[in-house]
Order: sequence, then C-alpha cells, then structure tokens
Amino acid sequence: MMPEIIVALARETLETPFRHQGRSPVNGIDCVGVAAHVANGLGLPYIDQIGYARQPSGGQLESALDEQPCLVRIPVAQASAGDVLVMRFAGDPQHVAILAGKTIIHAFEKNKKVVEHDLTEYWRTRIVRAYRFVEVTP
Repeated sequence: MMPEIIVALARETLETPFRHQGRSPVNGIDCVGVAAHVANGLGLPYIDQIGYARQPSGGQLESALDEQPCLVRIPVAQASAGDVLVMRFAGDPQHVAILAGKTIIHAFEKNKKVVEHDLTEYWRTRIVRAYRFVEVTP
C-alpha cells in the first residue's frame, strides 16, 4: 500500500459534517472516524472505540491508538504522508489528523466538518505522537 492511497481515502471524507463518535462519511464523522475510514478502506483490522469523551484524558486516546492492530507508533520526526498525527491543545492529547504532505486532513469540531489545510506552525507544535498504518511503506 502506498501513502497516496491513505491520503486519497482520507480525502474521501472532506466536507463531511463533524459528529462526535461519528463513523459515516455521509452522516457525520469525528477525527478518529477519519482514521477508521482509512483503515476500513485499506482492509486493515481496527478496534473501534465508542463512548469516549470529546476531550479524552488519562491517556485514553494514546492507549486506544497503541492497541490498534492497524497502527504502529513511529517517532514524530519520521512522520510522512499517510501517517496519523496525535495532537494536544490543552491537557492530554485529544485530536488526530492524517498527514498529507504539507497539509493535514481532520474532522475539526470548530470547522463543523472534515477539512484539509496547511500544517502550519500552530498545528505542528501540537503534535505529540505519530503512527503509521501497517503494511505501508513511505
């Protein structure tokens, strides 16, 4: 699998309305839902979590990602197109995005939909972890 396929799958969700715990690129999706959509499109197994808070705490997001059979943790400095970025705004990490080269794709509640925009310094400074989908080589 190529990173371009991952980015294309993530882009399928663009403009989808934001919906907390949503998993449907038609009816609504959240940031984790975008990553789940990609895993599903790649035919990779993933463990879907439900019942999580809008702002996970206590390492909940990191634990859930560490347990995913479709992801492997990588150093942030090695992240490249197609990788999953974990971000923190305040407190514990609470957001994920798909890196698409110089842009990121993510469901962002503030925008009320899935968006793609430049990975600016504002966003870059929030990255605390990175993961790569298994069987994907850069």
